[in-house]
Amino acid sequence: MQPRLPPGQVLTKKWPVLTYGETPRFDPATWTFRCSGLIRQPITWTWPDFLQLPRIELTSDVHCVTRWSRFDNRWEGVAVSEILRRAGVLSEAVAVMVHADPDYTTNLLLSDLEDEDTLLAIKHDGVDLPVDHGGPCRLVVPKLYFWKSAKWVRGFELLDHNAPGFWEVNGYHLRADPWQEERYAAQETNAMQRMRAESARRRRAAP
Repeated sequence: MQPRLPPGQVLTKKWPVLTYGETPRFDPATWTFRCSGLIRQPITWTWPDFLQLPRIELTSDVHCVTRWSRFDNRWEGVAVSEILRRAGVLSEAVAVMVHADPDYTTNLLLSDLEDEDTLLAIKHDGVDLPVDHGGPCRLVVPKLYFWKSAKWVRGFELLDHNAPGFWEVNGYHLRADPWQEERYAAQETNAMQRMRAESARRRRAAP
């Protein structure tokens, strides 16, 4: 049976606040969530629209790349599968660039984002998600290190290649599996390095 605490992690009951850059302000009048890229057609939800989507409740653990873990986080929000179903993902899509405020990105394989325990959370432990932890809405992907669970999430861009996001460009691992301690780019497999090279080639070729 797999242990609950991944290697190299220390358990805490606290929830440390780790943020790069400024914490954005939330304006419900202008907030939107948008899906674009390899889908049937672009789709956007306003904040009132988003609040009308079906909700789920899940409990999961958090594993931060800075080596702390927090067990039994209770989340409430919209299942990612609900968003992808409504967007109509095309068969060519293999990865997702997650867009978040302020100008933040992180990449995920579509297969990881489609897991049944991923959601766009608006509540944590029974209360509205605090702004310092990504409120009003953050992505939660429990199986990966927590930097992949982008705070202040604003959209999914479906892609046919796995392009690195902000921290991935700056030396962090493309996938970030805590059970494999996939913390840094130097630990990537040859296949992942080829993904990086292909993404870089496409960026150079883009008009």
